This record gives sequence, structure tokens and C-alpha cells, in this order.
Amino acid sequence: MKLALKIDVDTYRGTREGVPRLIDLLKKHKAGATFLFSLGPDHTGRAIKRLFRRGFAKKVTRTSVLEHYGLKTLLRGTLLPGSDIGHNCADVLRHAREAGFEVGIHCWDHVRWQDGVAGAGAEWTAREMRLACERFAGIFGESARVHGAAGWQMNIHAFRLTQRLGFRFASDTRGTCPFVPVIRAEPIACPQLPTTLPTLDEMIGLDGIGRDNIAAAILKLSENPRPTGHVYTLHAEFEGGKLASVFERMLEGWRAMGFDLVSLGEIAGELDFAALPRHEVIEGTVSGRSGTVALQDKEFLA
Repeated sequence: MKLALKIDVDTYRGTREGVPRLIDLLKKHKAGATFLFSLGPDHTGRAIKRLFRRGFAKKVTRTSVLEHYGLKTLLRGTLLPGSDIGHNCADVLRHAREAGFEVGIHCWDHVRWQDGVAGAGAEWTAREMRLACERFAGIFGESARVHGAAGWQMNIHAFRLTQRLGFRFASDTRGTCPFVPVIRAEPIACPQLPTTLPTLDEMIGLDGIGRDNIAAAILKLSENPRPTGHVYTLHAEFEGGKLASVFERMLEGWRAMGFDLVSLGEIAGELDFAALPRHEVIEGTVSGRSGTVALQDKEFLA
């Protein structure tokens, strides 16, 4: 059984502090993973500030947000300028690849993408994705082969660009198994390896789940995977920060269950892309997460 670890790196702090911590933790447990980087300016503070203004869901508190992201992240992009992650943290990004991990693209500007892509047109979407691709190539000396959208937020232009920009596969969706995405009856020649398990921030606060028992809850949900295994998405800001001990318990638990902990590419390498089922992609909801995400729906023309 395989379980792919997909690491979303959203912020400057998550890149500078969380990524090295996760590299050490993953190497300790001989686990593979795919790091997906935000490569442009960090404007996370703007998003957090809007959450403060609108009010949080009951399970989330201002204290917990500051604990995970930090005061500087809250100020970044508001009172402080947004740090250019790819420019200022290129050494950290290269270190992840040099340590043996797969690397790919999360986005250019995390906040712009999450807030803007749903209603964006072709030109806006292409600009954001091409900026990320150009920065990635400048840092690593080669084109990115894997894409994982910030917040599982996509539009039809972005799906088309995963194909046109040469990504071998992507993980932009939530779902149950690898598939060829179909958007408005249009197949996209870039297979999706969707996130199959809930994230820590979605689980904490639901049904009495807290920091002490969340690892056990995730492990329970990992039982009886499909033959293609699982994809778990973690965040450098959470599992690479205050929740590192929780993540380590999950790594130990998955190993005890018999999972091989691998990169997305290792799962993709065992797939026959031509034989993958075609599934429609819709905007849907997942438990514990506000708003909608790109969601694997029914099989196309089944």
C-alpha cells in the first residue's frame, strides 16, 4: 500500500522554517514526499486579516491562527511588504530537491490564487501560472512536472494550462482515486492524483477531535485504501510547525499499518495514464472546510 505525502508550502515562514523541519522529520522516518511551493510574494496577512474581520467558525480561534502562522505572517502584505518567497528562499527550495524529495508548483501568489482564480479569465490565469513556471525553472534549472493548486481552487483555464504547460500530472482536486479530469465535457490530458484524506485543519474541532486524538482519527480514516493508495495533503505551516509532533505520530502509525510513504510521482509512476477513468470535476464541499473546492465527481459517460 502506498500513501503519498503532498506538502503545500503557502508562506515565507512556512518555507523558511517549516520546510527544513519537515525534511528532517521525513528523512528520520525514511518517508518520501512532494513539496509544492508558492513562488512569488507572500500576502497571507491580507487573507488572515479578512478572516479576523468576518469572524471565524467556532472551531477556529484567533489564538490558533497566530500560533500557526505567527504575527509577522499576519503583518506580511499588510503593514509589512510581502516577501518574495522564491527569490528570498531559493536555497531552501533547492535543499528540498537535493535532499531527495520531489518538488513542484503550488502557485505564484497564494492569496491572489485562492481569492481570484474561481472568477478569473484565461489571461489572468495564464499570467499567474506562467510566473510560477518561470520562477521554478529559474530556481531549479528545469520545468516543473507536477502542479497542486492552492486551496484546491481551479478554473477551466487552469486545468487546460496543466496540459499546455507540460505538467506530467497534477493534484489540484479532492477525490478518491487517480483520474483524467473532464471539465464541461472537455477531457484534460493531465491526470489528477486527488487528495483522498482530510487535512488537520479540517478535522480539528469536529466531533470532539483535538490535538491529542487527531492523529488516531486520520489513521482510522486511512484504513482500507483503494489499490492506488492515498494522498494526504499537509502544510509546512502546520505539520512543519506546532503540529509536527502530531504529524510524527501519523508517520509512525502509517508505517505500522504497512504503508509505503512516497511522493506523488511514485504513485504516478505505477499508473497507466491511458487506462485511467475519466471523471467530471465540479465545485463541491468537503467536511470541515469553508467554501468550495475542485472535487472529483461521477465517471464521465459511465
